[in-house]
Amino acid sequence: MRFVPLLPADRPDAPRPPGRWLLEALVGGCVLLVTYAALHSVGLSGLFDRSTLVALGALALLLSLARHRHPDAALLGLAALVGILPSAAMLTAIVAYTTSRRAARALRRDLLLVAAALLPLFTSEVRLDYWQGGRWQYAIAQGGVLAVVAVLIPGLVGTAAGQQDQLVGALRERTAAAERAKRSAENESRLHERSRIAAEMHDLVGHRLSLISLHAGGLELALDRQAPELRDEAEQLRRASRDAMDELRQVLGVLGPVGRDTGTDALTDATGTRADILALVEESRAAGVPVAFHWAGEDLTEVRPQVRRAVNRVVRESLTNIHRYALGSAVEVTVEQLPGSVEVVVHNGRPPVPPAVTTGLGSGRGLDQLRERVAVLDGRLTVGPVPDGYEVRAVLPTEPPSTGRRTDTAPTAPGADVPVLAGGPAARLRRQLASAVSAALGLAGLGVILLLGLGLVQQTRPYDGPPPTSAVHPGMTEGQVVSVVGPDSPSVRSAAAGREPARPEGTTSCLFPYTSRLTSSDRLYVTRYCFEDGTLTEITTFTTPLAP
Repeated sequence: MRFVPLLPADRPDAPRPPGRWLLEALVGGCVLLVTYAALHSVGLSGLFDRSTLVALGALALLLSLARHRHPDAALLGLAALVGILPSAAMLTAIVAYTTSRRAARALRRDLLLVAAALLPLFTSEVRLDYWQGGRWQYAIAQGGVLAVVAVLIPGLVGTAAGQQDQLVGALRERTAAAERAKRSAENESRLHERSRIAAEMHDLVGHRLSLISLHAGGLELALDRQAPELRDEAEQLRRASRDAMDELRQVLGVLGPVGRDTGTDALTDATGTRADILALVEESRAAGVPVAFHWAGEDLTEVRPQVRRAVNRVVRESLTNIHRYALGSAVEVTVEQLPGSVEVVVHNGRPPVPPAVTTGLGSGRGLDQLRERVAVLDGRLTVGPVPDGYEVRAVLPTEPPSTGRRTDTAPTAPGADVPVLAGGPAARLRRQLASAVSAALGLAGLGVILLLGLGLVQQTRPYDGPPPTSAVHPGMTEGQVVSVVGPDSPSVRSAAAGREPARPEGTTSCLFPYTSRLTSSDRLYVTRYCFEDGTLTEITTFTTPLAP
């Protein structure tokens, strides 16, 4: 059984409908686009052309979808990719959260998070230091921000959520065990009370009926000599008292313990076994009823006595009713021992002559007694017409019942150990909305931390000098240049005012990124990037004296 988590924690091997894959792809694509737009607006989206950017984004989306089948590989792949494509940070956070939450072994989960946290540092160093020629300190700082925001924080939150899930599951299991123990105790008390009532009825009512039968026999003998015309009435009285005693013992068999069963229906070692049921079938065959008998599975010699007695009673009562109400119909008796239960089916076809509305041969209590007997054993009895006749079907558990009667329980999911949270569609919708809102707020908070962290790192000096031409070169857009060298610095622009070289003709704007690099004579190195209609046309480096 499985409880409902705040976010789905599906099993990796669980089949997923196509609609679910499409929905997750749309949500992942939206998260990726929103993250890219937020980073691009402040110049932190990275330096890629459009085709490369689309390819990397598609790869990130595919890795996020693969987390259901291969969660560890998906997390490691996204952790490596996020050092190259910072826009994939939120997708990586989602995968880190879900993977760490459903991890079964703590050691493997911790090693996975450590490895995933180191990968952004490595890939950022490769991208910014070896490819773009930046300072290694800047590359490590940016990779550290991505590792903390995209891997460590969601991974630790997922770990805490997973531990909470396990704790809640353990508490639910303990509560369920306590409930089962309580119901078992109540059932045991109920059975003892039924046994006590049965004993009292047998001792009191049975004794009175025995006296009535004894006096009726004496009266029959006396009337045989003195008033023969009344002898038949006395004989009927004696038979009625004897029948009443037999019926009382049968009823007490439902309530009373096995050891107190008496009379012709007393429980023996053979009651309910294959030989016993076959004997009942042979009795019906001898009476002219065509009965087909089928037995599947092992014999019931090792099954609880109460179950064997119930099997005997179901077959006996069903055949008795067929003798009374469906004489001449074809009958089929089937007993099958299943894993954990015994199934008894007595089926009869339509009788050649419809029975009378009432026969006066029965009390009408037989089926009610069967239902009570089966319910005590926590079984299930279905009686009623079928398309080709009439059928009595009983399913009896071979293990002791946990409750006196069957009770409705919350539905269970396969393979889990915790009851599913109950509730109708409205309750499930509220839980799903709460989960979606929590996830959105968590991702928004991570996004803010990501923007602040990358923004602070960008304010540092990414390069010892001007970026190499592999990183910044004429023809790039102003946004691409800002993503590499950082935003315009008002202090550097003020220091260069009146001391910068002449700007090229057609220049529409210039960018003065932050720098703190000094010459040996304490002059400040300034790099100026000039643009014409948003396109980089010239890169100029000059020095200017520091303000006193």
